[in-house]
Amino acid sequence: MQTATSKAFHNSRLLVTSILHQTKLLRGNNVPSARTYRANSTRNLSYRTDFLPAKCISSGRYYCTMPPTKGPYQNVCMGGTFDRMHEGHFLLLREGCRLCEGTLTVGVTDLSMIQSKILCELIEPVEVRIENVRQFLRDTKPSMATDVVPISDPLGPAGWNPDIQAIVVSTETKKGADFVNETRKKKGLSELAVHMIDLVPEPSPSSSEEHKVSSSNLRQRLLGTLLRPVQPKPDLRCHPYVLGLTGGIASGKTSVGRRLQGLGAAVVDCDKLGHKAYEPGTATHGQVVETFGQDVLAEDGTINRKVLGPKVFADKAKLQALNNIVWPEIARLAREEIAAHAEAGKSVVVLDAAVLLEAGWETFCHETWVSVIPRKEAIRRIVERNKFTEEDAARRIDSQMSNQDRVDRGDVIISTLWEPEVTQKQVEKAWALLLDRIQQRTEKGASQL
Repeated sequence: MQTATSKAFHNSRLLVTSILHQTKLLRGNNVPSARTYRANSTRNLSYRTDFLPAKCISSGRYYCTMPPTKGPYQNVCMGGTFDRMHEGHFLLLREGCRLCEGTLTVGVTDLSMIQSKILCELIEPVEVRIENVRQFLRDTKPSMATDVVPISDPLGPAGWNPDIQAIVVSTETKKGADFVNETRKKKGLSELAVHMIDLVPEPSPSSSEEHKVSSSNLRQRLLGTLLRPVQPKPDLRCHPYVLGLTGGIASGKTSVGRRLQGLGAAVVDCDKLGHKAYEPGTATHGQVVETFGQDVLAEDGTINRKVLGPKVFADKAKLQALNNIVWPEIARLAREEIAAHAEAGKSVVVLDAAVLLEAGWETFCHETWVSVIPRKEAIRRIVERNKFTEEDAARRIDSQMSNQDRVDRGDVIISTLWEPEVTQKQVEKAWALLLDRIQQRTEKGASQL
């Protein structure tokens, strides 16, 4: 004979099973049975629930958490980045659909809130992310009203809208819900019921990846791959295949070039060509001295870059004047070296150039590869390597093209943020995919003969 408690639990479990089917919360044929139902009787009504089988992502099933009694609500909210939608996002949004009978408000972080995220340059534009959320909600619960908006602060509409009654978060973002309720309390608004879902575990994360299913992992997996179709350049010779490799100061660009060299590519180092471009006796040497003064000369008559550098990096007009003198000569020398490597039988040549895009040298490259690291890591490396102050390091970074601008124009992205072996794997993957592209191009050309 069932006790009142066991009967209530049984009925709640049947209700959960029914809701799961109705809202398509689980993919797969079997709804998981419940192992524990731990409802926390806290003042903000947060809770956590665990389910047994059907937790394997590879089989297309999801974790789910929901309370047996709370909800539905007229107005529910949630927030997130929602980059490259994955199982965790689907679960969060479906829980919102289940709880909401009126309007579901979803805040999507805009550009100002994503700068600290790993590989933020690869995050989809906010307009794309908003539309993806809207489309998912339309497909999941067409009858529900939605308000999907960009947010530029951690609170979003939850911090001021008096009509919202509940918020859906993950175990990772529970503190954010607490902050929302603290803010609402100070404003005299009612606290929100907090509904919390578990994180979805990543089945087989690499050493540099998170152990949960995440957008950060998905962005990492883009590294080394071709982000967009390579645009044909009919004026370029097919042989050798030229890769333009660029990146900001301390991005690890040169180390990527060395790794590519180890795999069989030839490397043209434009930084070394920069030294060669204004050696004593060259026309550019005379122009540099005439433009920037005799004090830029070292005792042996060469250009003292330690004196020239502070002059030009502190003044954009002077930097442009130096570039106008030196860049054309570097381009000429680079073309000569590329031709020499072609004569030597090299099939792939890497043009290693920090100012590849600024100087327009990508026009004689078949592809553009970009090495990136977060700003904070770049500053740390510059301070450690160059003995700059953090302020000087930041100014040097700000004098260059931004990572976002480089990534927007790049075909393949590499990041040296993690351990050297992680970078090596990225480069090896990128190299293997490159050889496939070259092979396909060769076969396509042969078939058209």
